[in-house]
Amino acid sequence: MKPHELRSAPGATKRRKRVGRGEASGKGKTAGRGTKGTKARNTVRLGFEGGQMPLARRVPKLKGFRPPRRRVYGSVNLSQLSRVDASEFGPDELRAAGLVRKRHDFIKILGSGDIDRAVTVRAHAFSETAKQKIEAAGGTTEIIDLKTAEKKAKG
Repeated sequence: MKPHELRSAPGATKRRKRVGRGEASGKGKTAGRGTKGTKARNTVRLGFEGGQMPLARRVPKLKGFRPPRRRVYGSVNLSQLSRVDASEFGPDELRAAGLVRKRHDFIKILGSGDIDRAVTVRAHAFSETAKQKIEAAGGTTEIIDLKTAEKKAKG
């Protein structure tokens, strides 16, 4: 048997009722729509509530907006850095250590906690306290240029 030879079982399909074809058809004159009113004459547009203020206009709208190219920073605290045994930290090392998620294109180092050894940290931004604590421990901070990082993220 081939697909074009398939047929539905007898009685499975019925012919559609043709409305508005004379009184003798059983669905003549008003064609089963009743008398008068909007539904008898035409279809009602989506969201129309009979003249009542529609729900879409009654409900308050959210204010503000999100900038289309906003920068999302993944934050890393100094207490997290002190737990990882490394002398240099960059975006790749932080991601490998599981301190930053991949979806964060930019990384900011925050000053919560303390660091007890000299480390070199490369990130897109530093808080003032983080910078002071790293340099006080004998380490260095390097800021990665944001424009090249944006190009790399889009790339």
